[in-house]
Amino acid sequence: MTDVAIRVDGLGKQYRIGAQSARYYTFRDTLSEMFTTPFRRAARLLRGQAYGAADLTETIWALRGISFEIKKGESVGFIGHNGAGKSTLLKILSRITEPTEGYAVIYGRVGALLEVGTGFHPELTGRENIFLNAAILGMSRREIEAKFDEIVDFAEVEKFIDTPVKHYSSGMTLRLGFAVAAHLEPEILIVDEVLAVGDARFQSKCMGKMNAVSNQGRTVLFVSHNLSAVQSLCQRVIWLHQGQIVEMGEPSQVIRKYLGGTMEAGSERIWSFDDAPGNDQVRLRRIAVRPVSGTPNDVITTQTPVAVEFEYWNLKPDQYLDVYLTLENDQGATVFNNFPSFEPNWHGSPMPVGLFRSTCYLPPELLNSHIYYVRASFFLNSRNMIYKTSSLLAIKVQHEHSELLVGFYRSEGMIHPPRLKWTTELVREGEADSAEPDVAKTSVTR
Repeated sequence: MTDVAIRVDGLGKQYRIGAQSARYYTFRDTLSEMFTTPFRRAARLLRGQAYGAADLTETIWALRGISFEIKKGESVGFIGHNGAGKSTLLKILSRITEPTEGYAVIYGRVGALLEVGTGFHPELTGRENIFLNAAILGMSRREIEAKFDEIVDFAEVEKFIDTPVKHYSSGMTLRLGFAVAAHLEPEILIVDEVLAVGDARFQSKCMGKMNAVSNQGRTVLFVSHNLSAVQSLCQRVIWLHQGQIVEMGEPSQVIRKYLGGTMEAGSERIWSFDDAPGNDQVRLRRIAVRPVSGTPNDVITTQTPVAVEFEYWNLKPDQYLDVYLTLENDQGATVFNNFPSFEPNWHGSPMPVGLFRSTCYLPPELLNSHIYYVRASFFLNSRNMIYKTSSLLAIKVQHEHSELLVGFYRSEGMIHPPRLKWTTELVREGEADSAEPDVAKTSVTR
């Protein structure tokens, strides 16, 4: 008996973009088309266009040449930028989409949560949808009833279980969808980025459930931009880029390469307006990391004061923006974030349309000898986040000393705090003896 849960070989998915649905023609439309088509063709030729050029559509490969195997009981994470092909791959593995080429063989029953409300009928109640989804998975009514209370309890929708799902909030739909997918004992559980819409408590609850599913020997496929969650849950990671596998292997190594591969070399990035990260309210023009004194190319050490500069276009008048600096480690975990709450010039003030520069100054003995990744988030009126970037630039910090000297202690961890205040005092002089107080019988005075 094979120990393979999923075997994928040469998988590819092609989409046609720009294609229009076939139009329904009446007899009158057909006659009109017969008379006007020759004139349209002649006009295209006069413009230098090939015959039929206007009818051509472009095709793209969302996936191409994907091959891998996943063992039973293995937890595998899929990472990559938006548009890398992660969701397309999971839809093929969930039998929602057919591949254009290649094949995927699935050994076992699949439970998938790819989008909020996937597989739910909006007119049916939560109770009816649980039985419907379980029946689709091939479970008997007795099996469904045995799991029903556990599903409802996990989803926390007992009060609304007999209400049509169309009246559920997105959070309620998400909770019920995950509970159904995870509790109906599929051999393979597939979860896409949908957990990002849940609150922190529910995300933690879902991570615990997926860990439990994995520990029971079932297979878990997990797509997330939360690299810390991927690292903690998955035994292996597959990195996709532009529809192809870049690397797969041990999570920390693949994630480190993924983060490093997304960084531009150097201490500065500049974008043209059309290519800049942002939206119709704000666009990032430039980000730079430099020593406060010296030249931008100087080595940054644990003793170097560092300036992180953000240049951005405010695109709407009389709104005020705050840019948040976030530093992440090579696993995608946040080291710290900060925003200009005491900035004297523009914080809390309406901004005109124009180009602004915000600079955050990091003191010496804050960063340790690591590589940090810079991310920016823009908030409107200090409350509403209107745009968040992915990691944009790397800060490489070296230790002040190239070699460890005798008596010199190199601190560990993600930050390098300055010398902290310590005190030491003599509690009692003399050798230890049996006169120590009985802690269990010591009373506490209130």
